[in-house]
Formats: sequence, structure tokens, C-alpha cells
Amino acid sequence: MALHFDCCPSELDTEQVLDYLQYCKNQHKTPSDSFFKHTVYGLRALYKLKGMKDKHIILPHLEGSKKLPVVLSQCEIKTFINTPKLLKHRLILSLLYDCGLRRFELLNLQVSDVDFDRKMIHIRQGKGRKDRYVPLGKLLAKGLQRYLQTEDPSEWLFTGNDRSGKTVPFSKGGVQWIIRQTRKQSGVNKQVTAHTLRHSYATHLLEMGLDIVSLKEVLGHSCIETTMMYLHISRLGRQQAFSPMDRIYQYDVPLK
Repeated sequence: MALHFDCCPSELDTEQVLDYLQYCKNQHKTPSDSFFKHTVYGLRALYKLKGMKDKHIILPHLEGSKKLPVVLSQCEIKTFINTPKLLKHRLILSLLYDCGLRRFELLNLQVSDVDFDRKMIHIRQGKGRKDRYVPLGKLLAKGLQRYLQTEDPSEWLFTGNDRSGKTVPFSKGGVQWIIRQTRKQSGVNKQVTAHTLRHSYATHLLEMGLDIVSLKEVLGHSCIETTMMYLHISRLGRQQAFSPMDRIYQYDVPLK
């Protein structure tokens, strides 16, 4: 901003600042939210530092992204989870999907958080510093019990080794590597991240009959509006849109 106007931003009036933000919005077709936020927050910090209490810049309205997330089909999920050779890697993918965990929630899991008697997993300090419980399925419980018997982790459920060979909690880079390698080997052509498995979990639960309020709780969402997104993705019980051409022609094949 200083380079654009060739003066200190504190010398600009509100109209000039808003004109600059509008200029940036027009100059770049998809300016990031963070760009505007950091510009405005920086200006506010400058005004506060210089004691310019009369200056107040409001963050301009930015349209949120309306893109729906990528979701794997149930068949793709089976293929994806069965691909890794190591049980540990299959369990990491299974927990992300079968419990709808965020990546950092997976990495924060401790051995004591897995309750085999109650068939629950305790998610501590999830997003928004909230605890919650998610169900532990039979297949996942069986795999985890086998893993605990062979690996015998003492504190963290999943661990790795640093460069010195010391045992440390599993890293987010490690999770990314597992997903990246699995995608290459599985033949799944969709872009897959840890959050893709969470999106697939939510979508499949809705399609299998779970109500939206219960889904909100197991996902750890603060407001129902966030969970409502999955209603646009899932194929629920009502009649789905179909191809009228398929019905008109039925068994005839017009496009040979």
C-alpha cells in the first residue's frame, strides 16, 4: 500500500484505503480472504500504534467459497483403506474415515483415549477446544487391538521416529505421505486429503440414515449450518434427479 500511494498508510484517508482494496480485488480475480484480513488488521495495528483512534477500517465483504468438497464413494473408500500394506497405515486412514477425525485430532490421540469396553473414542480438545466422543466400530476396534498388541505404544496412539531415532508423536507430514502414496497405489483418481475422508464419513452417515443433529455432534461442529452442507452432497431417500433421455429412450441407444 505504501508503494502504491508512495506515502505512509497512516497518511491515507478511509476512502483511499477502500479504493486500494477495491483495486486489489479487481486486479486479481480471486484475492484471498487472508490478504484482505492481514491488510486491514495491519492498518488497525498501525492506527492504534500512532494513537489515531478516529480511524476505523471495516473489512470489506468477501463472498465465501461455494465449492462442495470432494467425497469418495463407498467403493472407493474400501479400495483406499485396503491399499496400504502396513496395518498402522490402514488404521490411520480408517480412523480418519470411520470416526470423521480431523488430522490434528488423530495425531493427538493417546492410547488411553480408546475405550474398548464402551466402544468409544475420546477426542480431546478438538476444534474450538471442545471434547467429544465418537463411536468405535467393531472392525476398527479389532484392528486397533491387534496393533496395540504388536506395537505396544506407551502414550501416543501413533508414533514415529525423528532423525536421531527417538520416538515422537506421528507427524502431519507422515499422514500426508500415507495419503499421497495410497492415492497413487490405489488408482483412486480424485484429489484426496485427510479432510476428504472426513467429508466422506459425514456424507455416508447421512446416506445411511443418521440425522443431521447427531451428525453435527460427532463431527464436533459448533453450529448446524456447517453440517447442513452435507445435505447438498449426500444422496438421501427422496427421489434423485435423473436423466430424462434415459427414460425416453429406455433400451434404445440413440447415440451410437
